[in-house]
Amino acid sequence: MTYHPKSDFIATMIERGFLADCTDYQGLDEALISGCKPAYIGFDATAKSLHVGSLIQIMMLRWFQKTGHQPITLMGGGTTKVGDPSFRADERPLLGPEQIDENIAGIKKVFAAYVDYDTDAENKALMLNNAEWLDGLNYLDFLRDIGRHFSVNRMLSFESVKSRLDREQSLSFLEFNYMILQAYDFLELNRRYGCVLQMGGSDQWGNIVNGIDLTRRVLDHEIYGLTSPLLTTSDGKKMGKSQDGAVWLNADMRSPYEFWQFWRNTTDADVGRFLKLYTELPLDECDRLGALQGSEINEAKIRLANEVTTLAHGARAAETAEATAREVFEKGGVGGDLPTLTLSSDELGDGMSIVQIIVKSGLAKSGKEAKRLIAENGAKLDDAPLTDAGLMIDAAALSSPIKLSAGKKRHALVQLG
Repeated sequence: MTYHPKSDFIATMIERGFLADCTDYQGLDEALISGCKPAYIGFDATAKSLHVGSLIQIMMLRWFQKTGHQPITLMGGGTTKVGDPSFRADERPLLGPEQIDENIAGIKKVFAAYVDYDTDAENKALMLNNAEWLDGLNYLDFLRDIGRHFSVNRMLSFESVKSRLDREQSLSFLEFNYMILQAYDFLELNRRYGCVLQMGGSDQWGNIVNGIDLTRRVLDHEIYGLTSPLLTTSDGKKMGKSQDGAVWLNADMRSPYEFWQFWRNTTDADVGRFLKLYTELPLDECDRLGALQGSEINEAKIRLANEVTTLAHGARAAETAEATAREVFEKGGVGGDLPTLTLSSDELGDGMSIVQIIVKSGLAKSGKEAKRLIAENGAKLDDAPLTDAGLMIDAAALSSPIKLSAGKKRHALVQLG
């Protein structure tokens, strides 16, 4: 990347590692230094929360507002009914309107922590839903006015579609329409709000380019696209996943302690990069922390976990999570903020097997996995090795909470409710 930007936003994107590609660096740069400009990222409502894999895009919107521009969070109330086929091996399950609305309500909770919807400033963030213009489309009018601008030959050439067809995996006509609808989103946002930029992960490049081309054809307006890299950890794992599933951003789907612990467990080689992407620490501080070696890197990981958790859940949650972690790991204590499983006397009956309890606590996905954990000496009960997979736990055993551990880093409390 040899372009030297004039705008604070593009400079930040380059310096902190957010930038994969841009349709026109100089054109976008000139647009951004001419005054406050709107940009959007779309988020389909396929679950009740976004996960850490979306956090890079959320941080891009945050930096966009911090550098004086207007971020638009576009909820895919309309496009979720179709499903984005990009780089997928099969069709997404179709969701009904009620489930989509419920998911959107959950996702909205995330954004208020990162962008400001309440400011009176010119760059007040907007929360929009593409169902507003997609749900009422007349199909024949849409085909005539919008569909005629799309070449099927060109659409088939995009890597996100081509890779599916090359593997001889089915691509439904419903999914094929997704890229047209996403392109139409950009056209409508430009027409209604003057939006000049769409951002997204690099897997969205084809969809973004389609929107730019459509808007130029229909409105003759100059607009731009910018993508971030699709992140994997240094050991090749997809960002947003952990050993026990997706790392959700909503506190009711992933506790602040578990969220904090995910970042605390970052691989040494990723610390400096993640500090630049997921925190607002100065670049020289990110480099200093990322260069630490040996046991000192653990303090850098704690700093990373605290900074990211503070942005997502608030400073109090970060402080409590760190205190719990120090109690559990350094002092061998229980820690009051650990994920907690509450069992009633009725559930326990005459006793519940420790294998069932490990599964219920989320430390294993199945009884088979729990038994293997015990057999391989990876399970502990109150910090003592757990060796008996047939152990039964009754109400008397839970007269005080017990602590279960899977390996060195995953813990849960079990208590009587």
